[in-house]
Amino acid sequence: MFKVNDPMAKAPSGTWVKTTRKRLKKILTQNIMPFWYPATIDEKKGGYYLNHDVDGKPKGDGPKMIVSQARMVWYFAKLKEAGWAGKEALRAAEHGFRFLKDRMWDHKCGGFFWEMDPQGNFPMPFKHMYGQTFALYGISEYAIASGSSEALDFAREIFGLMEKHGYDAEYGGYREIFSPDWSLPKVDMKTDVTPGMDFKTMNTHLHLLEAFTVLYQATKDPLVMRRLGELILILCNSVVRMNVGACTDLHKRDWTPVHGPMADRISFGHNIEAIWLIEEACKVAYVPIGPLTEYFRTVYDYCIKYGLDAERGGLYDSGPFNKPADRLGKIWWVQAEALVAMARMYNLLRDPVYLEHFDNVLDWTEKHQVDWKHGDWFDTVMPDGRIVGDKAYPWKAAYHTGRAMMEIISVLDHL
Repeated sequence: MFKVNDPMAKAPSGTWVKTTRKRLKKILTQNIMPFWYPATIDEKKGGYYLNHDVDGKPKGDGPKMIVSQARMVWYFAKLKEAGWAGKEALRAAEHGFRFLKDRMWDHKCGGFFWEMDPQGNFPMPFKHMYGQTFALYGISEYAIASGSSEALDFAREIFGLMEKHGYDAEYGGYREIFSPDWSLPKVDMKTDVTPGMDFKTMNTHLHLLEAFTVLYQATKDPLVMRRLGELILILCNSVVRMNVGACTDLHKRDWTPVHGPMADRISFGHNIEAIWLIEEACKVAYVPIGPLTEYFRTVYDYCIKYGLDAERGGLYDSGPFNKPADRLGKIWWVQAEALVAMARMYNLLRDPVYLEHFDNVLDWTEKHQVDWKHGDWFDTVMPDGRIVGDKAYPWKAAYHTGRAMMEIISVLDHL
């Protein structure tokens, strides 16, 4: 490609761009796409079948969670919109859209239930903003890909409910946990995302930003644009630990950070994912990128300093403040989001060091994370090489891997 220490090196060679694009295209079209379609389409019960073991073999009926069901809608719709697939992808997206609207939507109070069991019941009596967010994300993308006025109107309805019940006019951002009727729970509860109803998380607000970015593209709603601006401010300021140089997840309602052994940690995946999602939101909301470049550099450099495995390749999971990672599993979505952020950072700042990091993670991913035999990516690769986790389950779908390949190829096509 070029010598990364060469100060005259401004751009990768045409050979590197073509070769890298070919590698990514192979992962997308020969590894990711064949795994998720058509095998995950549940023709009998609706939605997507996401319950496969480490080798991709079906394990029987499993739960259907709003997050991963909606992520699959997004994935299939984006494949069609980006030109990677045709009518079959749009049909697969419509299949999931119908399931969300007809089965997972609360027709009495509005909003989406968190999870449906194999018998069609909803065993978890709460609504979470995180779940509404991904439903909005997937349905907004489906509206763009399909041109469906029904989907667009539904996306507007979802946003209206989120705004009415969840927006926190006093402190900014959104409340996260609700009873089925959208009231605050009478008894506090812990969820997979939030430890209680009086907390706000970087994680949920990062994905609110992600969903509103696509919703604004679909609707051009000025209120959505205002909320995008507010979320950019929250993610570049409120959740950032200034004396650390990275973002933490857990905060009180007024954005006071929560401290303690489990809270004073940096998730390298969420931090590096935030970089490119914020950049994308800025472009859509016409927010100048220049004032945020120092934020991007600071957060990125922290993740590389403490999270990158410079010797073997790949990005670790997480670690305590200003110390090397201590959770050393290499997780599928962390590698995917790191690759996008590294490509975007190069495109933004043109420093060849970002492509050095990109090659590091892509080499690792190709050799160790991608399952070339059975399809898609392994959940987690431990330091001793052990594979941990199934291939598909309520938290693992095609969203991170498929999106990463499509996004990076788009960046390469514009270099």
